[in-house]
Amino acid sequence: MSTELFITTDFQRRWVNELTEAGPFFSSFSEQSDRQSKFPKENIQKLVEMGYTSLILPKQFGGAGIKVTDMVLFQETIARFDSSTALAIGWHQATAGEIFEKTIWSAEQLTHFSEAIQNGALVNRSATEVQSGSPTRGGRPQTEAVRFENGWIITGEKTFTTMAPVLTHFLVSAWVEEKQRVGFFLIPREADGLSIKETWHTISMRGTESQTLVLEQVKVQDQQLVELNELRPGSKQNGWLLHIPACYLGIAQAARDYAVHFASTYQPNSMNEPIASLFNIQTQIGKMDLELIKARHLLYDIAGIYDNPERRIHLQNELGVAKSIVTNSAIEIVNLAMRIVGAKSLELSNPLQRHYRDVRAGLHNPPMDDMTITKLAQAAISGQQ
Repeated sequence: MSTELFITTDFQRRWVNELTEAGPFFSSFSEQSDRQSKFPKENIQKLVEMGYTSLILPKQFGGAGIKVTDMVLFQETIARFDSSTALAIGWHQATAGEIFEKTIWSAEQLTHFSEAIQNGALVNRSATEVQSGSPTRGGRPQTEAVRFENGWIITGEKTFTTMAPVLTHFLVSAWVEEKQRVGFFLIPREADGLSIKETWHTISMRGTESQTLVLEQVKVQDQQLVELNELRPGSKQNGWLLHIPACYLGIAQAARDYAVHFASTYQPNSMNEPIASLFNIQTQIGKMDLELIKARHLLYDIAGIYDNPERRIHLQNELGVAKSIVTNSAIEIVNLAMRIVGAKSLELSNPLQRHYRDVRAGLHNPPMDDMTITKLAQAAISGQQ
């Protein structure tokens, strides 16, 4: 099982090869990053040096103009080697991808932003808060932007700011009272009043250091208000969020590969052959590949539909469905892998226990399963009226 079937261009082939060659470097930090809950800065720096983070820019802005399918393929490849690196850099790729695809910002803002990315800038949205939760659930942010002279003063706290140690820019949501809308402000790391509070104490994706962003009367200029929610043009569909299931699919592939290798090489003294010869082990391996095939075909098919503007307009809840099915399949694949390997998979030195913890984080990335299922039900019911 691999992504070979989904590589369709020389460009994709080249980047999959380059990322695969860099894979051992990425994975060399995985255990330490997980144990110490330490962000793998070296991996992100390598991706920046490789030019990976600027691939997302349209060609007219000096990038490669990659599409969602390209991103999914590359993100899954990275995740096979290090999950925290993949999820973290995926947020940069997705954030920039959406901005340039939907031309949310002015031409001048896009030009300055693209130049910053070409020079190594890293960005992520900071939108989740303790009280309002994930923005996908519709809560109004408690972070506020208050007018002053030629700009705004922003105060508030944002949780789950993934890649916090290395972000150069934060795209922060805030309630703009004057406009009665939620706005997004692009704030550089060096802004006065901006700080990072270390609150990331989880069992999953420990290396992402998704810390809390603190804004204490941060002053920004008018041009840093780059988005107003209700004024966003275009469809609300955001295919760039498929970087999330791509990450968990990559983790599942890594777990599957480890389990298959283990079953093919482990031979207890009670047997004349490795345990892969046993029917029950083969059944578990077959179930893993069944889940992988189902999840991968769904993910890449929906990504391909999104990349075709004429077909994209027919998408309804499929993006959420892809995230839900792929994530749950990934969890089941890791579970099966651990059953094959047995108690050894629980050792802290064994990557499977890390895969098991990391893959469950997908349940809490947007959109959550309950929202996807509810939307499917509502669509079905409204279609009958």
